[in-house]
Amino acid sequence: MTVSVDRERLVATASSLIDVHSFTGSEQAMAERMVELFDELGLQVQWQQVEDGRANAFATWSGTGGGKSLMFNGHLDTSYSGREPWLRDVSGFQPKAFVREGRLYGLGISNMKGALACYVEAVRALKDAGVRLKGDVLIAAVCGEIEKTQYGDAQGSEYRGYAAGTRYLVSHGGVADMCLLGEPTEGKVVLGHFGALWLRIRTHGNFIHTAFSEGKRGENSVLRMHEVTSAVLEWIPTWEDDESNSYRGAKAIVNIGAVEGGFGWRVSRTPHHTDLFLDVRVPPTKPMGTARSEVLDFVRSLAERFPDYGIEGEVYVTAPGAEIDEGHELVGAIDRAHAEVFGETPGRDVTRWFSDASALTRYGIPTVNYGTSTGLMDVELGENLEIEGLVKMAQTYARVAMKVCG
Repeated sequence: MTVSVDRERLVATASSLIDVHSFTGSEQAMAERMVELFDELGLQVQWQQVEDGRANAFATWSGTGGGKSLMFNGHLDTSYSGREPWLRDVSGFQPKAFVREGRLYGLGISNMKGALACYVEAVRALKDAGVRLKGDVLIAAVCGEIEKTQYGDAQGSEYRGYAAGTRYLVSHGGVADMCLLGEPTEGKVVLGHFGALWLRIRTHGNFIHTAFSEGKRGENSVLRMHEVTSAVLEWIPTWEDDESNSYRGAKAIVNIGAVEGGFGWRVSRTPHHTDLFLDVRVPPTKPMGTARSEVLDFVRSLAERFPDYGIEGEVYVTAPGAEIDEGHELVGAIDRAHAEVFGETPGRDVTRWFSDASALTRYGIPTVNYGTSTGLMDVELGENLEIEGLVKMAQTYARVAMKVCG
């Protein structure tokens, strides 16, 4: 049976998604657009109001029975708003689609509105061809996946990411036998990805006027943090090189993501405390409780090394990794479908970024990250994807559904 993807229709769908602004916390308009597409396909739609201004759109194409169910999952929120001062003049980071030299540009196309468009086109192509599957095909368009969290003064829905939408999804009926996540993976099958643990380390110091700080520089919390940062840089290789933190040949990684201390509007005072923020990547094989204990043991060692600095630590994000067995039937289905469309078996990869597979696998849903990505960012034009890659990926997704659902 021939299943044909309509290139122009796919580009039109993807473009319509780009044109809807959907930064984290403001995904509702994008969810409404997905519902319009689902209704056009005659799918059963479940609207999930996660909170004010943001929702999941969850659709089901019911099978005839007796087959396994497959979920296509993709997030609605974009990594950037396009309003950032360093991005607002880059056309490909704006919610306005355009095509240039066989590539589709626009905010969110790669991460991951292109995949959402491919899911829709795959189901359209199957229905156009008169295919009837035994198992159900589900498309989950979810809010709040981007790696961010509320902290300090950063409060509100725009800071609630890290699988916020998918956690709501799976606790409100959004489950299947297996799931394909079309994150940008360069056409490789991601068998596992690391999780993230975010750690705050604090030093304390005197809060005094500059005029009275003479001879007390060693009590300045910023300068104390300078010493602590040096100790952190000594520790980082011990985490990254530890065999218990490696996974399928990939090493863990630690990033110093932020430093916060003092008041720029009042530098006539020494800061009473200074914070250092670390992003510690954790392999999916290490329990988060174990990782938490290990990093806090390190904080305690800092407190012993610098007893006068009032050092304290806080773990404020624990987002576990995820993995799937190489022999799982979904991996096999992707291998065969990819080979039929691309002419070769897809490669394998382990990534150190987070995905909603974290929440899905905790609900017993084996999940694979597999999607196209032929140009996440162009320095001058911004986020983009090769249209031919989108077409082939939609074809592959349709074939995967036939193989999995029967």
